Amino acid sequence: MTRFKLFVALVAGIAFSLPVSAKMYKWVDDKGVTHYGETIPPEYANKDRSELGKSGRVIGKKEVLTPEERRTAEQADAKKRADEEAVLERKRRDKALVSTYSNEKEIDLARNRNLQQVEARIDSISRQLKIAEENLATLKKEADGYNAAGKKIPVSLQEDLNESLARLTKLQQDMEKAKAEKAALDARYDADKVRYKELTGK
Repeated sequence: MTRFKLFVALVAGIAFSLPVSAKMYKWVDDKGVTHYGETIPPEYANKDRSELGKSGRVIGKKEVLTPEERRTAEQADAKKRADEEAVLERKRRDKALVSTYSNEKEIDLARNRNLQQVEARIDSISRQLKIAEENLATLKKEADGYNAAGKKIPVSLQEDLNESLARLTKLQQDMEKAKAEKAALDARYDADKVRYKELTGK
């Protein structure tokens, strides 16, 4: 009897000797030696292994991923979920778009209503910016007078300068945010109009 036949007979013998509900596993240790048994030793629980049937044939395999393979698989799963969610969100938006508007003019009206609030905020910030700039210029002129006279700038004046500069910086940031919001609204409604045409042919 050849070694291969002897090996198959041995495995089959072990398998047939097991209870019906018992499972037999095959695994390879760190030295490359193949083992068989009803249970996997704890130190090999995270290693690749095969499950054998009553005939000794492999009926199932469990391959343990390396950390890098696991990260890659998790990233692929995350991307798949994100893509599926994006598709669902797109379908939801398409349904809402068609059910909300009857024509392109209604989209423009909705754009104008939403832009009114943003544009009003931009106008308000613009007026506040002008006042803040004038106030800062006045304080700087006063500070320049002390410097020209070789005098030390009073603490109260320096504090006013710092507060005025901080307020001006804050208003400038608010203006940037408001303009970005306006641009985003415009872009969103432009995209809605294009998609509405694609969905309705109007």
